[in-house]
Amino acid sequence: MLFWIFVAILTAAVAAALLYPLLRGAHAGADDRAGEAAVYRDQLKELERDRQQGLITADEAEYAKAEIARRLLAVSGGTDAGNPAKPSARRRRVAELLVLLCLPAIGLGFYLETGSPELPAQPLQARLDNPGTDVGILIVKAEQHLAKNPDDGAGWDLLAPIYFRNMRLGDAEMAYRNAIRLSGPSAERFNGLGETLVAGAEGVVTADARDAFESALKLEPKNFRTRFYVALAKEQAGQYPQAKADFEAILKDSPADAPWLSLVKQHLVLNSGPPVPPAPGNPTQEQVADAEAMTTGDRTQMIEGMVASLDAKLAEDPNNIEGWLRLVRSYSVLKQPQKAGDALKRGLAVFPADSAEGKQLLALATELGLSSEGASQ
Repeated sequence: MLFWIFVAILTAAVAAALLYPLLRGAHAGADDRAGEAAVYRDQLKELERDRQQGLITADEAEYAKAEIARRLLAVSGGTDAGNPAKPSARRRRVAELLVLLCLPAIGLGFYLETGSPELPAQPLQARLDNPGTDVGILIVKAEQHLAKNPDDGAGWDLLAPIYFRNMRLGDAEMAYRNAIRLSGPSAERFNGLGETLVAGAEGVVTADARDAFESALKLEPKNFRTRFYVALAKEQAGQYPQAKADFEAILKDSPADAPWLSLVKQHLVLNSGPPVPPAPGNPTQEQVADAEAMTTGDRTQMIEGMVASLDAKLAEDPNNIEGWLRLVRSYSVLKQPQKAGDALKRGLAVFPADSAEGKQLLALATELGLSSEGASQ
C-alpha cells in the first residue's frame, strides 16, 4: 500500500510541474486582457469628455468611439475573427487533459506490464542476506566473505566453478589456484583449473593446462575427462602415436553408452597413423621401412607426394570424410597453411558445416588454428 501512495504522490508532483506553465500562461493572458479592457474604457470616457468640451466634432467622436469599442469587444471575449483567446484556451485545456489523464494512465499501464508490483521492497543488504537463486548476489556475498577471510580455502573452492560458469575466467583461475594452495590438491580442483585455462586459450591445451590435467590424473587415474584432455594435449603437440594410444585406451575402458564415445572416435581418426592418407593412399609396410632409412629431406618429399596423391584421389572421390580430415591435418603438419585452408574449404563444400562431418572439419580447423571464415559458404 505504501508503494502505491508513493506512486500517487510522485504522479501528482509530476503533473503539477507540467501543468504549472500552462496555468501560469492562462492567468497571465487573462490579466493582460483585463488591463487592456480597462484602458479602452478609460479612453471612451476621455473621448466623451473631449466631445462635450468641443475639442472634437461629433463625427470624429463617433468614429473614434466605434474603433475603441471594437478593440474593447475583442479583448473582452467577443466573437471577433481576430480574437485568439478561444483557440488558445482550447489548446490549453487539451494539454491539461493529456497531463492529468493520459500520462498517468500510460505510465501505470507500462509499469503493470513490465514491473513487479507484487514484490516487496528489498534493500541491497536484505538481498545479500537472502540471495535465493540470484547468482549475482551469491557471488557478491561470497566475494565479501573472502575479502574478510582470504585464507578460506573452502570459500575459494565454492566460488571457482561459479566464476567458470559465468565465464569470468581470470577470476576462476585465481580461485582454483587459491583453493589448491589453501585446501590442498584434488583431481576436481586440478581439472577445474585445467578447463579454465583451456577455455581462456580458446580450446588449446596449454602447457599449464596440461600440467594441471596430468596432476589430476595422478590423483584419479580413471577419470575419463582428465584422460581425454591429456590425450588432446598430446595430439595438439604433434605426438600422434601417443595420442592415439590414449584415445584407444579411453575407448576400450568406456561404457558402451558413454556420451563421449563419438568424440573419442573422431580423434582416433585424426591420430591414426603418420600424417599421410588413410586408405586409399595409406603407406605399405615396405614404404614405412623405406621411410625410416631416408634422410629428413627425402622423407619429407615422400610424405608430400603421398599427401598430393590423397588430394588427387579426393578430387575424384570426395565423399571421404576421413580423407578430408587427414588432408587438412597433413598440410598443416607440413607447414602449408594455405593448402590446409583450401582443403578445408573443399571439404566443407562436400560436407556442409551444419552436418556431422562438417562439424568434424570445423573442430579440426579450430584445433589447428585455421580460419574457417568463408570456408563454409
